[in-house]
Amino acid sequence: MNEQTTNLRTPSSARASLKASPRASVLIIGGGINGVGTFRDLALQGVDVALVERGDYCHGASGASSHMIHGGIRYLENGEFRLVRESVVERNRLLRIAPHYVKPLETTIPVFSTFSGVLNAPLRFLTHRSGKPRARGAVLIRLGLSLYDAFSRGGRAVPRHRFLGRKRALAELPGLRGDVKYTATYFDASVHNPERLTLDVLGDGLAAGLHARAANYTSAVGVSDGAVLLRDELTGEEFPFSADVVVNTTGAWVDRTNSAFGASTRFMGGTKGSHIVLDHPGLIAACAGREIFFEHSDGRIVLIYPMGDRVLVGTTDIDAGDDLDPTCTDAEIDYFFDLIRHVFPALTVDRSDIVYTFSGVRPLPRHDDTAPGFVSRDYRIERSQLPGGTQPALSLVGGKWTTFRALSAHLADEVMGLLGTARRTTTEDLPIGGGRDYPSTPEGVERWLAAQTARGLDRARAEVLLTRYGTRAAEVVDFLRAGADQALHSTRELSARELLWMAEREQVAHVEDVLIRRTSLAFRGLVTGELVEEVAAHLAGPLGWDDQQTRREAQRAVATLAERHRVHVAHLLV
Repeated sequence: MNEQTTNLRTPSSARASLKASPRASVLIIGGGINGVGTFRDLALQGVDVALVERGDYCHGASGASSHMIHGGIRYLENGEFRLVRESVVERNRLLRIAPHYVKPLETTIPVFSTFSGVLNAPLRFLTHRSGKPRARGAVLIRLGLSLYDAFSRGGRAVPRHRFLGRKRALAELPGLRGDVKYTATYFDASVHNPERLTLDVLGDGLAAGLHARAANYTSAVGVSDGAVLLRDELTGEEFPFSADVVVNTTGAWVDRTNSAFGASTRFMGGTKGSHIVLDHPGLIAACAGREIFFEHSDGRIVLIYPMGDRVLVGTTDIDAGDDLDPTCTDAEIDYFFDLIRHVFPALTVDRSDIVYTFSGVRPLPRHDDTAPGFVSRDYRIERSQLPGGTQPALSLVGGKWTTFRALSAHLADEVMGLLGTARRTTTEDLPIGGGRDYPSTPEGVERWLAAQTARGLDRARAEVLLTRYGTRAAEVVDFLRAGADQALHSTRELSARELLWMAEREQVAHVEDVLIRRTSLAFRGLVTGELVEEVAAHLAGPLGWDDQQTRREAQRAVATLAERHRVHVAHLLV
């Protein structure tokens, strides 16, 4: 990557570039995974493209996912065979092109009946209404998994499913309810760092050249003389930006974004999904290293998902209404505790085990009286015209993490069709960011780590960097070695120069950007008052904060963690 392109990735220069040259062929509004994926695809085609995001990248629904890359076995019940097929293909592809973040995930479904739901399933399929909950029995689940395997036949990346009877099931998972009749085990995939994967996709787009620009903390607030009016959320400055095509990928905010432009649309009907993260060794042991994916007593599909030394539990599926910035409620937490007891009745879990919570709104289409669990997870593209102008405007309705690459290719093709340009490359087999040349075996990982320790880097630090950046960690190590560096006192997982790297290369604008999205420290419950202070102090220089603003930024991080994630940090600043 050349120095000019790198400079566009600093927080101030990214926004300054848009203000200095306020025009592009394409303006994408929304920096979740689908907007960023479309940006990458267009940039790789040589299209003059700009992207803006009102907050930080991946801070909305993309950052509030269940951390799964999956084919969506339950979507078979909705009749969404095209989506399941595409999802399975894309899951297998991401295992190949993003192996630094996307890993195989062994998943087990505990089954408590044999024939239950067989008569009810056609009604659910035809009406898309949940009605009285009827558990899905072994017959239905085995049929679904056989179809799932069939969709995965081409380019197989994961093993076929297997069924076990009660005796063997309890031998593998002795903590399960004693009345379990079977377990069905299959493989999907996990994404432990969705925020960093989004940044890698963005980085690929920016690396394509100066024709690709992106800025976070920049919102679209209206239309002025046929141009989109943008606002720098850090300074409050507003400026017009012209484009031949405008693409709205703001997820659940699509209608609100269109409303800001003066257009009235009713495309969206998102549902709220919340999760909790637990520090609970007993639950980790009970899961035996696999995700437990099952139907709760209310018919909702839920999950218990070990991630390192933490456990993710989710998810709810509630009509969001007008609240597009939701938080996890006490009622949802009680629901999560109940679902844990539903499969692991001997375990005791309480609020003291929670280290983090998060909630988001899925970008689903308006669905009237269709039950939330049956709302399509597929996507469509709505065409209109920018009010007050002649240029076409596209609105993305729907979309899910697993299919972001295929969706982005589809949306990019739509845009290029409007521009009259042709695709010159495909992203189907193109490695993403730090997935390039990522070691495919444990021995390869050991060789990579040994090479870094030979350069004087502590092994534990090298492991953190490889996990965080993939093979791009080599660039980070070069940067760390280019000047005096020191680890933070509050954590060995960050250093002063790595924070400088994030400020200069990853558009960090606030302390919480580091704690929540550039690292997993908040997710794992490792944020302390000292850590907040240290991060703020080290960001102050590169971001130009004086003492007063440094205090404000630390206080903002503490408030965000408390209000949005139920994480209460003892604040040490005086």
